[in-house]
Amino acid sequence: MFNIMSLKNLFLSTVLFALVGAVQAGEPQVFGDYIVHYNAFNSDTLQPKMAEAYNIVRSKNRGIVTISVMKKDVSPVGKPVRASISLNASNLTGQFRNFKTREINEGNSIYYISEFHVAHEEMLDFTMEVLPEGETQSFTVKFRQKFYTQ
Repeated sequence: MFNIMSLKNLFLSTVLFALVGAVQAGEPQVFGDYIVHYNAFNSDTLQPKMAEAYNIVRSKNRGIVTISVMKKDVSPVGKPVRASISLNASNLTGQFRNFKTREINEGNSIYYISEFHVAHEEMLDFTMEVLPEGETQSFTVKFRQKFYTQ
């Protein structure tokens, strides 16, 4: 049974986790009628059941990028849309990597994930080309993320 102090600690932990998640997420990028949301982080931060459900290996040495593309509509967040995503990155020594993305379609949400190996304190400069379904012109999102494995 929880006492008041346990409930306070649970609440504070939840708030801190939410704040950390917000700091790690990239600022959404707006391109006309589309908004691209993205995030990059170490896979060991995922809850075990979530990682298992999406067949993701949890490890400090593995990074994940999540991407979602929303089309502006009457709702505050927009409507999820399918897109063709090309994702690559380079580190500070110039090593270049292409990443495969896989689509996860849950009906009312569509997003893309990519998994990859990372080294301790590795800084990656990501570039993604996004082409929403039914469109003829893609747009580019660039961001930088540092990964810690220890």
